[in-house]
Amino acid sequence: MTTAYADLLAFTRDTQALGQVAGRLGWDQETMMPRGAAPQRGEEMAAMESVLHARRIDPRVADWLAAINDAELDAVGQAQMREIRRSFARTSKVPAALAARLAKLTSEAQGIWAEARAADDFKSFAPTLAEVIMLKREEGQALAAGGDIYDAMLDDYEPGATGAGLEAMFGAMRPVLSELRAAVREAEAPAKLEGNFDEGAQMKLTRLLAKTFGYDMSHGRVDKAVHPFSSGSGLDVRITTRTNPADPFNCFYSTIHEVGHACYEQNIDRAYLLTPLGGGVSMGVHESQSRIYENQIGRSRAFTGWLLGQMKDAFGDFGIKDEDAFYGAVNRVNDGYIRTEADELQYNLHVLMRFDLERALMTGDLQVSDLEAAWNDRFEADFGYAVDKPSNGVLQDVHWSVGLFGYFPTYSLGNVYAGCLNEAMRKAVPDLDAALSKGDTSPATDWLGANVQTHGGLYTPREVIEQASGQEPTEGPLLTYLKEKFSDIYGL
Repeated sequence: MTTAYADLLAFTRDTQALGQVAGRLGWDQETMMPRGAAPQRGEEMAAMESVLHARRIDPRVADWLAAINDAELDAVGQAQMREIRRSFARTSKVPAALAARLAKLTSEAQGIWAEARAADDFKSFAPTLAEVIMLKREEGQALAAGGDIYDAMLDDYEPGATGAGLEAMFGAMRPVLSELRAAVREAEAPAKLEGNFDEGAQMKLTRLLAKTFGYDMSHGRVDKAVHPFSSGSGLDVRITTRTNPADPFNCFYSTIHEVGHACYEQNIDRAYLLTPLGGGVSMGVHESQSRIYENQIGRSRAFTGWLLGQMKDAFGDFGIKDEDAFYGAVNRVNDGYIRTEADELQYNLHVLMRFDLERALMTGDLQVSDLEAAWNDRFEADFGYAVDKPSNGVLQDVHWSVGLFGYFPTYSLGNVYAGCLNEAMRKAVPDLDAALSKGDTSPATDWLGANVQTHGGLYTPREVIEQASGQEPTEGPLLTYLKEKFSDIYGL
């Protein structure tokens, strides 16, 4: 190991540690921070971002990079350098003042969005959103250096992905999903879960589910928030969920979803702790873990059979007669507005809509003043009924308020990756259902841990999926899985 490489890695570890501190501020803002503290928190976040940005473009980093010959390093060292060089190149393109303005504005915008959502008043949020978009365009132009602004934004979340490539993939998915959705809506629906489910009992069972899927509570915790999320990496990985007395599935499957994210972070090789390889390699790969935990494992016929027994223990008799009926209830295709509550079949239609809208916002083809109407028109075209209020429509997601443009498509890309991984996992673990029926997820989670999670950022996103699944990522396995599953449930 060269002196320059050792010095660079030590400096980078400190930067990574400070980034984790900033992340903890964000976690606190969503879970425990007093509402009146928002303006001060905005200042705190901006100050942290200024410190982080200064470190990321520190002249010493350029000197170290110039002094290091990547070819002299082992595979891990070369991967560390790939990520450090990539991050330095990107960060150096964004002026420090712009980075600080974005951090301050998006911290404040999150509170403004939450208030607008509670009041069902998009107009009160629109000026702030327009300002966020203006700054994100400015950032995108700096990053793209004459190239495609949206591609530059995508690269933050899914290195190597392009808007054109995603448009082709999503274009192949949309008609298949729409046709299957139409057939399901014509068929007889399974029984629907009904009743009142104690929220304290939900939280007790949700913690059991987190542990059942391998979440290490000695290095994590489960709290409640408006929007479920996972935060942190390495030795401190926290998740949130939410409860609804009329819909315990919302709580349970939000938790399993976030546990998928959290276990990815917890299971990364500890040798990579607080280095560029010590986090998930991309949001698409991250989402593949949360979605395969939630859906292909958590909503499988085998696992829901076990979950039925746990729910009866927690809530008593709630009217579902047997395991088949419960499996149908868990996977029932329901009309609804909320992406995070959508069933597997319709979920991607929500994401595809957001992908198209945010690309149009970034190119200037869609103005913020027209966004609510554009959202409502597209939603009615895709789902067949009208949005009833902004909190069920354009105000439902936090992402745009905090500047996460380019993030939404990784949700569907994660589903595509999960389809490829599930196909490979089922071949590698042929007796998986026998374990799941007993509430034992370890054959699945161990396979994912060994084939995806332990690598962290060692490989590129595409390499991770290709190595684990044995194939180039394609939408085919996901669409086959969905058609088979919902044809079975709905008797198509």
